[in-house]
Amino acid sequence: MKVLWLFAHPDQRSLSGALKTEGLRTLDTQGHQYRVSDLYAMKWNPVVDAADYDHDPADRLLVGEASQHAYAHGHLSPDIDAEQQKLTWADTLIIQFPLWWYGMPAILKGWFDRVFVKGFAFGLTDPATGRPRRYGDGRLTGKRAMVITTAGARAATLGPRGVNGDLNDLLFPLQHGTLWYTGISVVPPLLIPGADRTTPTAYATAATRLRERLNTLPTTAPLPFRHQNTGDYDDNLLLHPHLADPHPGPAAHYTTPPPPPPG
Repeated sequence: MKVLWLFAHPDQRSLSGALKTEGLRTLDTQGHQYRVSDLYAMKWNPVVDAADYDHDPADRLLVGEASQHAYAHGHLSPDIDAEQQKLTWADTLIIQFPLWWYGMPAILKGWFDRVFVKGFAFGLTDPATGRPRRYGDGRLTGKRAMVITTAGARAATLGPRGVNGDLNDLLFPLQHGTLWYTGISVVPPLLIPGADRTTPTAYATAATRLRERLNTLPTTAPLPFRHQNTGDYDDNLLLHPHLADPHPGPAAHYTTPPPPPPG
């Protein structure tokens, strides 16, 4: 594999930092190549502004239009361009972060906001149908991704009946709405629960699970998200009614319900 390891935690001495080190060591052992974007260490700017696109601040900023124009004409900010080059090189994206308030840290959300611009990550149209090519058929089709997240909660509370909600539902905006939208296949996430109560034994277990997931990553079956343009959705991009029952909500957009994450 050629892996871009996208890491978002402010302290290298954290559980997340230790797992990143273990993960990169595993990739080395298996002979894979990797590059790392450690967002806090890079002091990554997560805020979209006109300077990203060499855009005149006196003019109204239409982000989609300005970013697409800047990408097409080579005017993107150098830090954005550098991250796009890393992702273009990679065939696999590892996204590692602590689960804060049911989502990504702001610095990581800002990476996607600034890097996944139209023209680079999306914006293809099927010439035969006129439909946008997305949700399984986009500019980043052929790549795969895995989310690694640590959480203070116990694993069961992030399952289908847990008070915190099912982890795949919490990650749906990232796994389906961002990654799958752009064509990236997404394998089941790796949850490391009880992160603020980790013992040496618990860490050893977590490290073993991480190594196992990385070793099998090239052959792991992706989450069974539905494709937009293969008949499951009508001309208004609404899921056909008979496919939504008995799985309402995010689960309706899988061909089969995803298994709960082990923990």
